[in-house]
Amino acid sequence: MMLRPLFIAVQFLTRLPVPAVRDVNNQHLGYSLLFYPLVGLIIGAVLATLQWLLIGTSVTLAAALLLVTWILITGGLHLDGLADSADAWVGGLGDRERTLAIMKDPCCGPMGVVALVAVLIVKFAALDTLVTAGDWIALLIVPVVARTALPALFVTTPYVRANGLGSLIVAHLPRRGAIAVVCVVLPALPLFAGLHGLWMLVSGLVVFIALRAMMITRIGGTTGDTAGALVELLEASVLVVASLG
Repeated sequence: MMLRPLFIAVQFLTRLPVPAVRDVNNQHLGYSLLFYPLVGLIIGAVLATLQWLLIGTSVTLAAALLLVTWILITGGLHLDGLADSADAWVGGLGDRERTLAIMKDPCCGPMGVVALVAVLIVKFAALDTLVTAGDWIALLIVPVVARTALPALFVTTPYVRANGLGSLIVAHLPRRGAIAVVCVVLPALPLFAGLHGLWMLVSGLVVFIALRAMMITRIGGTTGDTAGALVELLEASVLVVASLG
């Protein structure tokens, strides 16, 4: 029962190879959200291992390879949401329906491009600092924080699109299970990483609260695109805090 939701989560959030999942139902989709933090840990483990393998190479080259690998692992899934959300927030001019309509447009506008470039530059600079410091723990934790934010978002925030995969996942999400996962994973981070992990957690919570408030104010909830933007902005901000620590 639990392997199917796990494989669904890995297939949806990454491009990592897993066994084909057959006979998927809506309950499997809902339960897959409970495994998002574990998928974040898998991504973090790949990045931390790559950093170890790149010891002795140019710091700048190592940071670039880490960033490219990060994008390849996720297939740019959340970057797409960031670009769509940036275009919609600026082009929507404060109007809910216009914002949602722009978000559905598959074309990437100028603000989407600016958002992508800005976030990737910030991530690269932070990775450069972390590689210099040999901080593999941050690489392990950041993807976990960002993907734990997704069940937290979907439990606390209305999903405003009636159709699509996201609505099915949210509709069949076991809420108590999601709350339990969030309440177990987040306190474990400072226990694992000490004060460093605590500051990363606090910064992630601040960004989560701020972005969720923006979503509620503008569109009355969340969508798959805004959830993807949340992941990217959380990763960038927590990476910055980790690199300053």
